[in-house]
Amino acid sequence: MSSATGSRIVVTGATGNVGTSVVRRLAEDPDVASVHGLARRIPDRPPSGSEWTAVDLASQRQDLAAVFRGADAVVHLAWAFQPTHDPATTWRTNVLGSLRVFDAVAAARVPVLVHASSVGAYSPGPKDRPVDESWPTHGWPDAAYCREKAYLERVLDAFERDRPQTRVVRMRPAFLFKRESASEQRRIFGGRFLPGPLARPELLPFLPDVAGLRMQALHTDDAAEAFRLALRTEVRGAFNLAAEPAVDVRLLGEMFGARPVRLPRTAARTALAAAWNLRLVPASPHLFDAVLRLPLMDCTRARVELGWRPEHTAPEVLEEFLLGLREGAGAPTAPLHGRKAS
Repeated sequence: MSSATGSRIVVTGATGNVGTSVVRRLAEDPDVASVHGLARRIPDRPPSGSEWTAVDLASQRQDLAAVFRGADAVVHLAWAFQPTHDPATTWRTNVLGSLRVFDAVAAARVPVLVHASSVGAYSPGPKDRPVDESWPTHGWPDAAYCREKAYLERVLDAFERDRPQTRVVRMRPAFLFKRESASEQRRIFGGRFLPGPLARPELLPFLPDVAGLRMQALHTDDAAEAFRLALRTEVRGAFNLAAEPAVDVRLLGEMFGARPVRLPRTAARTALAAAWNLRLVPASPHLFDAVLRLPLMDCTRARVELGWRPEHTAPEVLEEFLLGLREGAGAPTAPLHGRKAS
């Protein structure tokens, strides 16, 4: 598919953080004929120009190939972060569900598959220089999220080898934020004991400075634009997606007006593990271990081959997200509901 002109695009996970942005971007594109969103629960107020089907990828009851038949592309975004205490459950949705999607793409002869991979698929790497898409993607094996993303990279290696007629694109975005996802991400990572209104600069006199805590962020709408561009361009392979600059405690300290205080990695990890084991927070200490080891990404390929430029800097992304936390922002979909739907 050299262009999205007159095309029918199917989007899995269409009601989540990334899915809502992708569906909106595609629905607004005059060259896209129709957008078909798949989600476990259909939104009450779907975007105009979109159609919807209720699908649970963890279930074997539905014929995905029948849903995909006639599509010009499938954008696969569906992903479950919880429950972190039961990795078999997330494996069923994320890995086995993705295998069902890939098999259905092949059975329905869909010419284009765009898959949402992640920076989490990468093997441990440097924090002082960015790496390109050739960096190994074996993940951090102790973290279910990274293990699942890396496993699907190997599955897609075989898929591309066996089905060269299908154009496969793998997006590897940094950590994704937007105002409307704030309530969902608070629930996923902070849990019910982290009230959103507490995310105020004046309540943080200092910030823990943990060695290796340097990462990248990206506005979800900027990621969605990269997905749209990938549908319009005859590209294949992987694309790193991140905004500048990299996020570290110095940058966060400037944003919050807070003083960095050095905290040993073992102390931070022990505290998080204790809270996770007591089910006080849903964020796994294994994912914390991975974040400390993930490399920084070079996004040159996305800029050159897709013509992609993020509109938001990393500080702008985080400021918008923190505002969403304080406001209890959300959107009218089941995953993104907040105290305020918008």
